[in-house]
Amino acid sequence: MKVAFQMDPIGSVNIDADSSFRLAEEAQARGHSLFYYPPDSLAYQEGRITARGHDLTVQRVQGDHAHLGPEREVDLSEFDVVWLRQDPPFDMHYITLTHLLDRIAGTTLVVNDPFWVRNYPEKLLVLDFPDLTPPTTVARDLATIKAFKDKHGDVILKPLYGNGGAGVFLLNEADRNLSSLHELFTGFSREPLIVQKFLPDVSKGDKRVILVDGQAVGAINRVPAKGETRSNMHVGGRPEKVGLTDRDREICARIGPLLKEKGQVFVGIDVIGNYLTEINVTSPTGIQELERFDGTNVAALIWEAIEAKVK
Repeated sequence: MKVAFQMDPIGSVNIDADSSFRLAEEAQARGHSLFYYPPDSLAYQEGRITARGHDLTVQRVQGDHAHLGPEREVDLSEFDVVWLRQDPPFDMHYITLTHLLDRIAGTTLVVNDPFWVRNYPEKLLVLDFPDLTPPTTVARDLATIKAFKDKHGDVILKPLYGNGGAGVFLLNEADRNLSSLHELFTGFSREPLIVQKFLPDVSKGDKRVILVDGQAVGAINRVPAKGETRSNMHVGGRPEKVGLTDRDREICARIGPLLKEKGQVFVGIDVIGNYLTEINVTSPTGIQELERFDGTNVAALIWEAIEAKVK
């Protein structure tokens, strides 16, 4: 197959952790040809969806892991698969690119399906499953957020469309910074905030469960660094081997059919204790860590699902 990757600069990725690199490596091993282009090069040109980028080959040699051919412009409708793998923030730039990729949906398989990536961002899809999630409020209004905090005590406050642990605050019952944080966030952004009841179980780890075409294939545990509330690996969280619990399987059984129906082939959900906190569809990670811990070649499972869809 002809496969294109829409992603952030491939030359700077960590080949021992980056999921996009592992997906490209597996695709190449399966005989597929690769093309890489940065998000800013995606364009609509008189009815065609085009991108300027490079033919790509990869190898597992840090610093020499991506070999790029001469820059050229391609028509993405001529590809079998396009991967939407750029990192958030999930802003108007990101949303616009999903609209452009929608236009090749009839001829090219875009993974994950951009229409539903746009409509199911990480912290909003979980609202469809209130019985699986901790108490949650999405609001921009300070009075509403204060009322939630007064009711639940310790809470987590974060930007609705943030990522990688950026802007995540733990506010305990006696904390007096809520108004100042609200002023800070609303001063530079019009997006709402999301506030959730704090789950003390996060000290034991924030589990990343990976689903392929709606089926759970394994999990890793991300343990916060000492003195941290956030467990994201971007901010020092430590990945550990962990198995799936009955509760994890119950959560996946509930959400999996919807993810499969909406073309979300590669998804990473976050589970703290018994609660689902996020459903990551934009650019999930964790497949290399899971492969090291469990020996599960998640990239191969993903490509098997994609190849079946293309056929």
